[in-house]
Amino acid sequence: MKVLISTDIEGVAGVYHPEQTRPGNPEFERARLLMAQEANAAIAGAFDAGATEVLVNDSHGGFRNMPPDVLDARARVVQGKPRYLSMVAGVEEGVDAVCMVGYHSRAQGRGILAHTINSFAFASISLNGQELGEAGLYGALAGEYGVPVVMGSGDDVFIAENRPLFPHATFVETKKATGFGSGVSLSPEQSRRAIRAGVQEALAGHANAKVKPLVFAGPQAVSLRCQSPSLADLFCQWPSFERVDGVTLRFTAQTVEAAVRMLNCCSAMSSMLR
Repeated sequence: MKVLISTDIEGVAGVYHPEQTRPGNPEFERARLLMAQEANAAIAGAFDAGATEVLVNDSHGGFRNMPPDVLDARARVVQGKPRYLSMVAGVEEGVDAVCMVGYHSRAQGRGILAHTINSFAFASISLNGQELGEAGLYGALAGEYGVPVVMGSGDDVFIAENRPLFPHATFVETKKATGFGSGVSLSPEQSRRAIRAGVQEALAGHANAKVKPLVFAGPQAVSLRCQSPSLADLFCQWPSFERVDGVTLRFTAQTVEAAVRMLNCCSAMSSMLR
């Protein structure tokens, strides 16, 4: 059994503020260790369940947050950008299951540090009329490779948003959101224990025939609502994009992978307006 663990930071226990998520802030140095420790808990749970190989994907920001020497030596580490499959890079290596650790709710939601891909640029993303956050987008991308999402951890809003997409996955609630920058969290130790047990439970039940990849039939009609008209101006330099209104554009992609790659290009483009 080969497992991919995709690890973000906003859903990690004890993380509430943007300064904890951005390099150059003293609090980030502590938060990146909390992120790595939750990844280690997931790695341990995967091996507890009988995994023969584990890949851990650093899926936040610049994709090089977790110190490699802190991570469980049994896992291989996917870090750095750009990379075509982004938060699920490694799924192309023939993995059997994806676990999403430290994830968060979608942009404009009520979860802690809620956003979708790029908080500066994107206010909402929909595929064929269905609004999705990162878990939905990348879960569907993994689904194109035939790989199901079997586990996710994060706050209660993240879980409520994504349980309908992954009804047979195991979810671990690390904290309850009381606002964008506030909540009630498990201790890091409790969170790590729960994640390890959750991954073990999820993978032990992976043979259950009900666990299916998330598949969105193509082509994908993508609607992107930007955070400002100037961003929509910028993105619509791409001839494939159609301007709907001041902040909304749309385009069509043949696959989820193509849609995600186009969105990540827009995310990179947005840096010129910061």
